[in-house]
Amino acid sequence: MILIGYSGHAYVVQGILKTLGKTVHAYCDTILNEKNPFNLDYLGSENSENAINELYKNEFFISIGNNHIRRKVYENLTTKNLLPINAIDSSAIICQSAIVANHGVMIGAGAIINALSKIGDAAICNTGCIIEHECEIGEFSHICPGTILCGNVTVGFNTFVGAGSVVKQGVIIGNNVTIGAGSVVINNIPDNAIVFGNPAKLK
Repeated sequence: MILIGYSGHAYVVQGILKTLGKTVHAYCDTILNEKNPFNLDYLGSENSENAINELYKNEFFISIGNNHIRRKVYENLTTKNLLPINAIDSSAIICQSAIVANHGVMIGAGAIINALSKIGDAAICNTGCIIEHECEIGEFSHICPGTILCGNVTVGFNTFVGAGSVVKQGVIIGNNVTIGAGSVVINNIPDNAIVFGNPAKLK
């Protein structure tokens, strides 16, 4: 098993994969991680010949928290017919009627994905977040730890919802949005907006 990206977010992903009985033995990154807390082999950048050869032979996961970088890496690898597995912690609760995409999704410890919700490829539903009924999370979006999305919330593509935020039922959040930590979102948010506060307002 190989990680692409090897810093704080990747350390969490390594723990998730361990709950699934998977052993991570190597990582790809643009720089060598001198701390290397899990003693992984360094394969170089994911674009290096050595790394590409290993990625074709092993399962891998893109363990990068930054939405824009994760998307760039994902799209680059898909052109080479390389697709990441999901990393879904064994303690996460996912309703049988929820739909989780097949590639690159992270669902953290204690997260809840409720009835009829949909999670897009390479999205992150981080530790302890609650995604209530009939929510939709777009590709490459990141729902941070402890966030609560009430029912029927739509989160667009490549959007970041900061830790501990609460989003009112039925709210529609656009693409490429950034919501600051601890925000309370009671109104729809347009594409490309930056909002924060209680209630959340445009920066």
